[in-house]
Parts: sequence; structure tokens; C-alpha cells
Amino acid sequence: MTTRFVDRAQAGSALAQALLTLDLRAPIVVLALPRGGVPVAAVIARALGAPLDLVLVRKIGVPFEPEWAVAAVAEGDPPVIVTDESVRRAAGVDTDYIASEARREMEEIARRRRVYLGRSTAPDRTGHTLILVDDGMATGSTMRAALRAVRRERPLAVVLAVPVAPPETLHSLGREFDHVVCLLQPAGFQAVGDYYDDFHQVDDQEVIAELHGSRPDHRA
Repeated sequence: MTTRFVDRAQAGSALAQALLTLDLRAPIVVLALPRGGVPVAAVIARALGAPLDLVLVRKIGVPFEPEWAVAAVAEGDPPVIVTDESVRRAAGVDTDYIASEARREMEEIARRRRVYLGRSTAPDRTGHTLILVDDGMATGSTMRAALRAVRRERPLAVVLAVPVAPPETLHSLGREFDHVVCLLQPAGFQAVGDYYDDFHQVDDQEVIAELHGSRPDHRA
């Protein structure tokens, strides 16, 4: 068993092999969390012969440490906001700050939907098996917001697929999913990027290219 990944594509290939052992009911849709989850999810979608789509969600960091997630917001009507109360109290962040940042992040979510997908709303996925994919999890705030957003769509099942996450995050979040696939669950977890040789910043153009390449008329 590997202790790290060459890149996101190799992580996606390993996840796909694990997912293929599950008895997942069709129709299946693979949903990536942009941007880092897209190259992972694209490999999975091709391996499963499933469409690739996005669930758009943004982390809300504390004012003095943007990478420390106090909350996350996912698209929806109304948007889904998930707050980590322990972080909020420790950082001294009030609810007005979270609400203000959520509005700002929703503007970025709207921009990404226009740029990546060119449509204003997501398709109907009622009765589908949805596989939520990211390149890893730390606190799980964004994944929890994504999960609660897609649960509104009345899916048949929701599957979590991530290459790496700390055991405590999987313990707290995993019970909310129907299936969980996580390849690495290291003790002493610090950051997702520690488990990749290549963990470059995924940009908009890479996301667009992966989505384009995963369309049925462009698959090999």
C-alpha cells in the first residue's frame, strides 16, 4: 500500500480501483469539489464510465489565518453553510463575519459555475448514486457542506471518495455517507499536500480541460 501519491491522476486511479469493488447502483454521477478534486474525479469518471460534474463549495477561513476553516458554503437555494463551532469559538469569530464571507464566496461560486459549466443551475440528480471526490480532506468542512447540498437532491446514495484524510475527520464525517473510500488515513496528519509528490495549484484552465475531456464524445 502506498504512503503517498505521485499526483492527483494516480490518486484518482487508485480510488477508481477501490470504487469498482463496490456494488454501486446506476445511474452514477461523479461530483468533484473544484479545483483540486477535479483531476482526481476525472480519472474516476472515465474508469466508471460515469459523467463528471461539479459541486461548488468554498471554504471560509478565519480572518488571521485563511487556511484555517471556520466554515464552508455550498451552492443551493438557499446556500448551505456549515460552521465548525469549535474553530469559531477558538478564533473568536462571530456569525456576522461568517455570513458576510459566505455572501462573498457565493459570488466566486457563481463565477466558477459560469466559467466551468456555462449554466446557472445543476441538472436533476434525483435517484442517482453520487460520488463526492476531492484530492484530500483536513477538517472536512467543505466536504460536509457539499454533502448537505447534494442530499437536498434526493439521491439514491452518496459515496465519499478521497485519497487521504485524518482518521478523526473520517470518524466524524464518514457516518453521514452511505459508503466511504479513503486510501490513506495517517496519524499525525498535517496537510493534504504532504502526501503528493506533485501537488501543484489547479487553475481554471485545468478544470475546464478535465471537464471537456470527460464528456462522452471525448472519452477514449
